[in-house]
Amino acid sequence: MSGFISAIQEGGPWMAPIIISFVFAMAIVVERFMVLLGAKSNQKAVMATVKKAIMSNNFDSAIRECEGLAQKKQALPAVLAAGLKKASNPGKGMQDMEGALEQETLKVFPRLTKRMAFLPMLANVATLSGLLGTIIGLIDSFAALGNANIDPSQKQTLLAAGISKAMYTTAGGLVVAIPTLVLNSILTSMLSNIMDQIDQSAAEVLNETRANRSTKAAK
Repeated sequence: MSGFISAIQEGGPWMAPIIISFVFAMAIVVERFMVLLGAKSNQKAVMATVKKAIMSNNFDSAIRECEGLAQKKQALPAVLAAGLKKASNPGKGMQDMEGALEQETLKVFPRLTKRMAFLPMLANVATLSGLLGTIIGLIDSFAALGNANIDPSQKQTLLAAGISKAMYTTAGGLVVAIPTLVLNSILTSMLSNIMDQIDQSAAEVLNETRANRSTKAAK
């Protein structure tokens, strides 16, 4: 711990934007993990309920169940509930159902991706702040050595010490940027899985509803 504090002190004022980037990045990561974990659904169980409702042409129970799960911030049931409401209305066609599914998907997606775009930016800010701090530190070291009236051998020692101190900001920037980018990739993967489930399930519900209506119309 003392080494960590010492590194921050050695890095100087340019460690401040790096630390601020780290705090904001971790806050976003924790908040998004909670949102995405809460948005996940048991796709098989939800789809089994929905398909049963479509086959029996009794949508009320499926709508209630999906709405109950949607109130818990689950994404898939929220989308399916919108489509089932249209399917349960005899006056609504397949285009209305498809439009409702698409519209609800467009409403869900921004809620899931909120603030995630800031993570790559914060990683870049941390990295660039570290590089800038190192460059300024090197400039200051060379300027101080150029004006110092000391023995050349001592200048080499001072230069090495100045370069070592200047590198702390680059190291700090990378220490923040690397885990931020890794965590952003994990969040993006979680988001993709949820959206893939929504797209797949919405297509299945549309096809099941269309086939069920065609069968009844043929009878």
